Amino acid sequence: MTAAMTRFEAAGTKLDLAPGARIGIIAGGGSLPVEVAASLAKQGYPPVIIAAEGEVDRKSDLAAYETEKLALEDFGSLVPLLKRKRISHLVLAGEIRRRPKLTGMRPSLGLLAVVPTVVMGLARGDDGLLRILTRFLEKRGIKVVGAHEIVPELLASGGPLTKAEPRKSDWRDIEAARAAAKAIGALDIGQAAVAIGGRAIALEGIEGTNGLLERTRQLRNHGRLAGKTRGVLVKCAKPGQELRADLPSIGPQTVEAAHAAGLAGIAIEAGRSLILEGPVTIARANALGLFVIGLPATEPANEQ
Repeated sequence: MTAAMTRFEAAGTKLDLAPGARIGIIAGGGSLPVEVAASLAKQGYPPVIIAAEGEVDRKSDLAAYETEKLALEDFGSLVPLLKRKRISHLVLAGEIRRRPKLTGMRPSLGLLAVVPTVVMGLARGDDGLLRILTRFLEKRGIKVVGAHEIVPELLASGGPLTKAEPRKSDWRDIEAARAAAKAIGALDIGQAAVAIGGRAIALEGIEGTNGLLERTRQLRNHGRLAGKTRGVLVKCAKPGQELRADLPSIGPQTVEAAHAAGLAGIAIEAGRSLILEGPVTIARANALGLFVIGLPATEPANEQ
């Protein structure tokens, strides 16, 4: 590697990494930690994986990297761990299905410093918790960066991304589902909604997108949906969301679940959503006849 800085550019941001920079990944479930780790290694920055205990489901794909385990209730040891490993940048990548329990936290000197932060964060929604966490880490000299800054090719581009495109009726569903998703996003509840027949019929809750789509599949037999076909899943960032963590994302499983729910397609915000395992996801959508489309963002990025 030369003495020149390596630069990643994504979503209007630039990330400069000095030679010898150490990047850690707090890894949860799904393929995102794997894709981020592979990109960093390719760029000459092999990451340190900090595996969230009980959350990582792609362990074999991360086995080649230096790995540390961290229980959610052992959050007090995170900063000492990062300092010990000389980690200068941290990426939060992957799904964390549960929140730490205050009663299960292990006593330590480090815990005393983080308890107020954790208590405040747990009282808020997911985005509020992540925002507090990122600020806490950055005050201690750890730069938090978004997965999209490392792997910009995961960001959804605008317009149709598949062979199939929305019909006129699908656009009514897109607008209805997007309005609903933004409404629950403003309350820090979820990032997704489903609309059928021009009205929102299901909103994302703590069960996540796959749970939302399973609920939609079951609702197909509901009397008010009798005779109605197609429908659309819309995922978008919450208003004012901390974009360095938990960007809306879709992957092959999302496409499969949307198809099982009888939907015609998926709409996501361009530049503010991730398509995981991109070639596989788009190929599967094409095979099933679903459309995937990137929508223009309705608000400027807010990553600070």
